[in-house]
Amino acid sequence: MKEKWFKFVIDKPIIVILFSLLLLAVAGFGVTKLVFKSDYRVFFGTGNPQLLAFNEMQKTYNKTDNIDFVIAPKNAQIFTPQVMQMVLEVTHDLWQTPYSNRVDSITNFQHTYAIDDDMIVGDLLSEEDEKSTEKLQQIKKIAINDPQLSGRLISKQAHVTILSTTVQLPGIDPTKEVPEVVHFIRQLKTKYNAKYPDVDIYLSGIVMMNNSFAESSIKDFKNLVPLMFLAIILLMFILLKTVSGIIATIFVIFGSIIGAMGLAGWSGFFLTGPSAITPTMVMTLAVADCVHILSSQFYEMRRGMKKREAILTSLRINFQPIFLTSITTAIGFLSLNFSEAPPFRDLGNMVATGVMIAFLLSITLFPALLSLLPIKVKQQHESHKDYMDTISSFVIKYRKLLLPLSSLVIISLVIFVPKNELNDNFVEYFDQSLEFRKSTDFMQENIHGLTNIFFSIKSGEPSGINKPEFIAVTEKFSNWMREQKETDHVLSLTDTLKKLNKNMHGDDKTFYTLPQARDLSAQYLLLYEMSLPYGLDLNNQLNVDKSSLRLMVTFKNITSKQLQKIEQRSYEWFAKNGHDYQLDIASPNLMFAHIGQRNIMSMLTGTTVALVLISGLLGFALKSVRFGLISLLPNLIPAGVAFGLWGIFVGQVGLALSVVAGMTLGIIVDDTVHFLSKYLHARRDRQLNSIEAVAYAFSSVGRALWITTLVLTIGFIILAQSSFRINADMGLLTSVTIVIALIVDFIFLPPLLMLLDKES
Repeated sequence: MKEKWFKFVIDKPIIVILFSLLLLAVAGFGVTKLVFKSDYRVFFGTGNPQLLAFNEMQKTYNKTDNIDFVIAPKNAQIFTPQVMQMVLEVTHDLWQTPYSNRVDSITNFQHTYAIDDDMIVGDLLSEEDEKSTEKLQQIKKIAINDPQLSGRLISKQAHVTILSTTVQLPGIDPTKEVPEVVHFIRQLKTKYNAKYPDVDIYLSGIVMMNNSFAESSIKDFKNLVPLMFLAIILLMFILLKTVSGIIATIFVIFGSIIGAMGLAGWSGFFLTGPSAITPTMVMTLAVADCVHILSSQFYEMRRGMKKREAILTSLRINFQPIFLTSITTAIGFLSLNFSEAPPFRDLGNMVATGVMIAFLLSITLFPALLSLLPIKVKQQHESHKDYMDTISSFVIKYRKLLLPLSSLVIISLVIFVPKNELNDNFVEYFDQSLEFRKSTDFMQENIHGLTNIFFSIKSGEPSGINKPEFIAVTEKFSNWMREQKETDHVLSLTDTLKKLNKNMHGDDKTFYTLPQARDLSAQYLLLYEMSLPYGLDLNNQLNVDKSSLRLMVTFKNITSKQLQKIEQRSYEWFAKNGHDYQLDIASPNLMFAHIGQRNIMSMLTGTTVALVLISGLLGFALKSVRFGLISLLPNLIPAGVAFGLWGIFVGQVGLALSVVAGMTLGIIVDDTVHFLSKYLHARRDRQLNSIEAVAYAFSSVGRALWITTLVLTIGFIILAQSSFRINADMGLLTSVTIVIALIVDFIFLPPLLMLLDKES
């Protein structure tokens, strides 16, 4: 059956080519249905406990998705007539932001003070107010001393201010809502950059972070995909010196990418930061099949075989190993379905689809094109065979030394795997070339970080937040939180209550304390809320029936491990001091802090399942349980050594690296499969002994292995230049793993085979 198919492909190439292109065109139309989803929530499955907790808090209080419009005068003076006029104008314009429901700035901050027996509530600075130096100095004094402003909307040095716009994204079309908001905000920035050239403007916040997921991917697609394509073409030309082979390979590359992305579109997939690198990965992996077919074809043509027969022979020789490596590579990527982060599941499914399309094209479209295109092979290419002979002679000669020595090196590196510490900083997901990262770094250095945790304290009864004992617990917790070294700012209702108590006593500073009676707290809050303008109510801090309140704590841009420790310390403090009240903790930052650990645990299962499936498949395909078990070592060692090296030189693993072991498992199996299949072919069909079989494997497949390794390594090194750190780290560690896999298959596996597969 296979033989008939191979001959049909070679004898009827036009039919095969047209039919292949027609199917690809139908599949490729699905690309038009692919859209990018700019939302950090895509990283969390619907059952993620931290996401559920955050969603529950979002239902209880107003949403917290925001844009931070950071104003930084070049003279480092916020309280000047010009800058304050700018703040007033920007505050007014920010209300026009799509989906906005709140704008907080130092000018519209609801300042309270007493006049005789009356409490006045109003903007700290309005359009009508005079902007004299004396007036602005009074406002400055108020702002830098108010705990609700200082360190939150104004820096303690009064040289930078933040205007925070909260948006209620409807979630009907996430692919358009975030870009719409960001487009409006950037237009404002452009407008005010031109109007106030002496003021620098930075844009940060959760919405800008959401948008950066898409922007980093678009940037990578524009820069990395063309670079990788050129690198692959150049490499193939240098190593194989065949224009026709390159043309045929290009068809396979683009056919695989179009097919994978198109089917993803038809299946309703969204593009996300991780899944957007699918074209880059498929491009790299699709080349391997073509290289093996071309290498075998050239090998036969150098021996005098005609092109048609050489292509047929190459297909016969390579069909099983290419099919096997495609299946194992697909299994490795499909193991990503165990990931806790849906974008990695999408990446795994899309790349697995691309790999299988590449296999189908490599045995249909590719040989059909090769049969039509002119191919000449020069005899001097045979020199590469001598090079592989030199390596095989060295390995065979020193096999008794190489096996224990390589084993010692492997063990010495693998023992450093535990030095890797699970840690992540989601701000550092983005390269410093991106606007969001620059702005967030500036904000951290000058006022506060982007890391937030929301603490919901529940009294258990309607209007329970007015109880003196409840307020006292909240105050103690707020003060304890301010004492933590990681804290930048705490927004607590108790500060408002203390200020209201002072106002109601003629601004007597001795009354800057919490009200001692439940009815007083209720009256003060009611009076205050009735005086607040639209959009500046307390719904971001209080629930509807006033049974619970929310503290919003801003931290420095700390790591996931530090964030988890804060969460743990908070629960411990509240268990000792919180009486019978309930504490809930949630935030997007906390969701990211936990996803790494959860992902590692789930991917351990995924990688184990992939390993069992791949080993069983190899044992079946190689018709030997023994060789299936032997293949475990060269398939497991590369990831172990790579993570050991990572432990030595980096020491931190995050969300991205937790999927590398499973992903690379399918890739590195390719080398083992090709080497073992040629080795067993020599042992079984050619009746060679183990030493001769190793030499045959090196001479027949060695060159193709190092060429594909070089192509894969360069491909993933280019991916390591991504502006999205998740993809960059994944690319770097994968490239290291692939190189180690080749070294293991050349230096460790042959001596192991010669030791375990002795003559009877």
